[in-house]
Amino acid sequence: MATIRLNVNGIVHEKEMDPNMPLLWVLRDILGLTGTKFGCGIAQCGACTVLVDGQAVRSCSMGVQSAMDKNIETIEGVEATPFRSLQQAWIDQQVPQCGYCQSGQLMNAIGFLKSNPNPTDEAILNAMSGNICRCGTYPRILKAIKSVVEQSSKNNGI
Repeated sequence: MATIRLNVNGIVHEKEMDPNMPLLWVLRDILGLTGTKFGCGIAQCGACTVLVDGQAVRSCSMGVQSAMDKNIETIEGVEATPFRSLQQAWIDQQVPQCGYCQSGQLMNAIGFLKSNPNPTDEAILNAMSGNICRCGTYPRILKAIKSVVEQSSKNNGI
């Protein structure tokens, strides 16, 4: 056990835990942030995607010790950011069906848009291809992301 200090959604948490515990379980079980989902446990589906220093990562395969001294963003923190517009686009385009993968989809899209604010359709599809949606809402995901990109280009940024 070790004392681990994490900055999650702008709030610093300091807790005793196993430094090798996956970040996913720390977020869900220790910090109570259950928006990040467990999907496969082997970093293949994307349901557990969070942002670490602005980059999309699979929290199921990242040890919590690797996340220390970094800024971690989960779906619970999106509401207070300019990327709330992406959540609204998800609603407007009726993206979720079962909804299970959607927090990972949104976090992956946010990480992508932070590094590529004016992507092509092909770039969006490539960036989102690692996140699995069993309901097959990929066309609506693309439409939602494109709507935010189009609106942000009109407004000079998200």
